[in-house]
Amino acid sequence: MYETIVVGFDGSSYSLAALRESAGWIKRHGGHAVLVHGVFFDEEEFGIAPVQHEKRLENGNKLCRLAKADAAAEFGIDAEMLVCEGEPPNVLVNVARDKGASLIALGTQGRRGLKRFILGSVTASVVADATCDVLAVKRPCGTCPDNYNSILVPFDGSEHSVKALRRACELAKVDKGEVTVLYSIPRYEEMMEFVKTQSVKDGLRAEAEKVVAAAVAVAASSGVEVKTAIMDGPPSDNIVKAAESGKSDVIVMGSHGWRGMNKAIMGSTTERVTMLAACPVLIVR
Repeated sequence: MYETIVVGFDGSSYSLAALRESAGWIKRHGGHAVLVHGVFFDEEEFGIAPVQHEKRLENGNKLCRLAKADAAAEFGIDAEMLVCEGEPPNVLVNVARDKGASLIALGTQGRRGLKRFILGSVTASVVADATCDVLAVKRPCGTCPDNYNSILVPFDGSEHSVKALRRACELAKVDKGEVTVLYSIPRYEEMMEFVKTQSVKDGLRAEAEKVVAAAVAVAASSGVEVKTAIMDGPPSDNIVKAAESGKSDVIVMGSHGWRGMNKAIMGSTTERVTMLAACPVLIVR
């Protein structure tokens, strides 16, 4: 499924966790890892202090060599390494495209506040621009599982969620894991001025049951039986809660590919879950 995995690596514990997740997958199922370190070239900065340019390239090479050696010693894989000039998100997306990668794995620290919304983050930028799946990892590397035994899939019936569910079923097959499909009943009363009567509640519940039934059918067509859950409330909060209570090893989600100012100001369920969830989030493109 994931033959070539591009791993964003900056030496942090989060990027090490992404490497371990990728190396574990390759050890179990085969494939090839490409360690990528991006060095942003600021013409003004390096023009004033050109030695910084060489130092950052040297540092990137050193970090990747050490990580490559650790991956070989612990997982028995021989990773390729690339240190490239450019904005890290652009570097990762471009390398993944050039290498024909099917997955980009990177660590994320879940940045908060106004700075994050104005400047964005490496993870958000990669998710927005990548043409392949993206695995965002936030947990310490010491807690990486050997298999994805528990897989959570938020499902709303959209084309994006169908793709995510199919990918989750593929993961379940190769790792012999269990898939749980989650549907969140929208709280329309918070967006529109109307009273949520019992008949409205019944209607929303009936719609939820239809969506969940559709998910069961999609999974069945892939030869996988799934568990289902229906929750009332904000999708992102429900997803994070369900992942915690179900001890999910990974959350598999679709991406609606938000762009521009709307994405920066409003965010998206996928981005919020990536920021808040403790387990890795696999965003399917």
